[in-house]
Amino acid sequence: MKKTLLFLASFSCVSLATLAQSFIPAFDRFSGKEVAYIYLEDGSKIEGTIDDLNRKKGLIEEVTILPTDQKKKLKLEPKDIKTMYLPASGYFKLVKSFEQNFNIQKWKNNDVNMDIINKGYAYFEKVKVKVKKDTEDLLMQMVNPSFSSKIKVFHDPLAAESMRFEVADVTMAGGDDKSYYVQVGNEVAERIKKKEYDDEYLRLYKDCPALLNKLKNDHRWKNFDKHLLEYTTVCK
Repeated sequence: MKKTLLFLASFSCVSLATLAQSFIPAFDRFSGKEVAYIYLEDGSKIEGTIDDLNRKKGLIEEVTILPTDQKKKLKLEPKDIKTMYLPASGYFKLVKSFEQNFNIQKWKNNDVNMDIINKGYAYFEKVKVKVKKDTEDLLMQMVNPSFSSKIKVFHDPLAAESMRFEVADVTMAGGDDKSYYVQVGNEVAERIKKKEYDDEYLRLYKDCPALLNKLKNDHRWKNFDKHLLEYTTVCK
């Protein structure tokens, strides 16, 4: 009973906080009961329930799915997958559904199915990522799906968060991530750290002088999502 009350009280606090957010908090727990949607590089689509996710350092290396129209499980590697929508489980689904109901009212990206995300799904996309001196194709969770037409921001699975707390034995991220992987247009995605944003914001919004002028005296990392939202929806 105490856990239930704590859950409801904490959810209320988180719900109010998410109204001020634009980035979707990343999560790593997925439902094995609800349908996942996976779009392959060959143009085909697989719908089914997730049986297992093989991950290394937070990155997905293999997806095992049981298609709804088959009795045999399939194992898929990132090289096979173009995009996918994975259903969040339990508490995460509740929080994400609430948050996306807020975001979807104003913004819509035709390249991403926001109707699915609004039901509590994480959106993953394969993207070329700069890792040290190499470039790798990785499946990354996008945190700005509803306003990603110019710049895409992906969760950094190794990012340290400013605070974490537990609700009914579930650990939630409670602060801004210290880094993200950012893809400008069709360029290779690169990791941007909090301490680098003083310089990086000039590069990210270089074609929007009005925004740069607005941010010159206040471009704090914690408002990265709001800066990008404005850049995407206001700057031409």
